[in-house]
Amino acid sequence: MAPLRGWAPRGHRLSAKVPHGRWKTMTFLAALRHDRIDAPWFIEGPIDGVSFRTYIEKVLLPVLRPGDIVVLDNLGSHRSKAVRQLIRSVGAKLFFLPKYSPDLNPIEQVFAKLKHLLRKTAARTVDAVCAAIGHALDAFTSEECANYLRSSGYRT
Repeated sequence: MAPLRGWAPRGHRLSAKVPHGRWKTMTFLAALRHDRIDAPWFIEGPIDGVSFRTYIEKVLLPVLRPGDIVVLDNLGSHRSKAVRQLIRSVGAKLFFLPKYSPDLNPIEQVFAKLKHLLRKTAARTVDAVCAAIGHALDAFTSEECANYLRSSGYRT
């Protein structure tokens, strides 16, 4: 990801490398707990029903505990019957947000900060972005995670 803005001393032109050409789609999924970011998963490419189900089965289910609440938006791949059954099979509850309400989804605040941190690193390759995500996740404190939940209206 490239920085959106730059600066240079007054009277000097800003010089920076800007990526041109084909963009690669990269998808990052994660779960937000009151004390940490859990179940991070990075794939090269867009998310679809098959890849989301793989994330649920291989990454999210092993960390879910009975009584956990999984909050999902209304993306089509999130609403599949198989995904609902998998999440409920471990005793977790499922909650779907109303349409067009990213302000009620606390993980969106995590993603906003993550994108900001990624732009600062200006990673240009898939491997570099993946490594930068790993380093950026260390920047989230437990207090910050709890604040993201509170600011979206959830009790911690």
